[in-house]
Amino acid sequence: MSLKDRTALITGAGQGIGKACAEVFGERGARLILLDKNRKTLPHVARDLAAKGVDVVFRIIDLTRTQPLVKTVEELLADRRIDILVNNAGFDRPGITAKIDKTDYNAVLSIHLGVPFLLSKLLLPQMRANKWGRIVNVSSIYGLMGAKGEVAYAAAKAGVLGLTKTLAREGGRDGVTINAVVPGMIRTPPIMRMPDKYRDPIIVESMLGRIGEPEEVARVVAFLASNDASYITGTEIKVSGGWGV
Repeated sequence: MSLKDRTALITGAGQGIGKACAEVFGERGARLILLDKNRKTLPHVARDLAAKGVDVVFRIIDLTRTQPLVKTVEELLADRRIDILVNNAGFDRPGITAKIDKTDYNAVLSIHLGVPFLLSKLLLPQMRANKWGRIVNVSSIYGLMGAKGEVAYAAAKAGVLGLTKTLAREGGRDGVTINAVVPGMIRTPPIMRMPDKYRDPIIVESMLGRIGEPEEVARVVAFLASNDASYITGTEIKVSGGWGV
């Protein structure tokens, strides 16, 4: 599944699944554009990839600030073609419906749903004009099954699936495929900060009986971004170890 001569923009690339996507895409020959607001981790990720010979640029940016994000993408598009978009960035503000603050609720929807919408709006026209493109959105098993205490996150991730299917209808006739991956319990920094009493029962419930690794999600993302997935669009692939099936 070579990604040689393709340029991929990956959000939330400073850690977790986004970092793993950057590493897997780099191994498969893609040129990389990495976006994240984390000033501590993203430069290290980019430097390590560059040391391995990967063509990589990065931008430190708060993706929820619309005008700076639009300006950054327009600057990037001025001298390069972006073939692949991986919408991965996100954060969580836990809470049940009765108690969550509306500002927190809107913030979660903004990063998980608003940013993928905006980036797709900016990049899809070029992909359609080029008659080739890939958009892979990172959802969550909570977007399919809901989760008590995660009303904002679950709603946003469910919205990602609706956005994915709608974009797929818009881009399909021009050779652009849009799909989603649906991770379960993956070894990312937020998950590893979760108390054992919440995390362990989910691991036990999964068919494989273990936590997933970010690379296991990244390899599915890379597949969907490749020519090997040329007849797959408008769908989602669970990467959950059998949890939530």
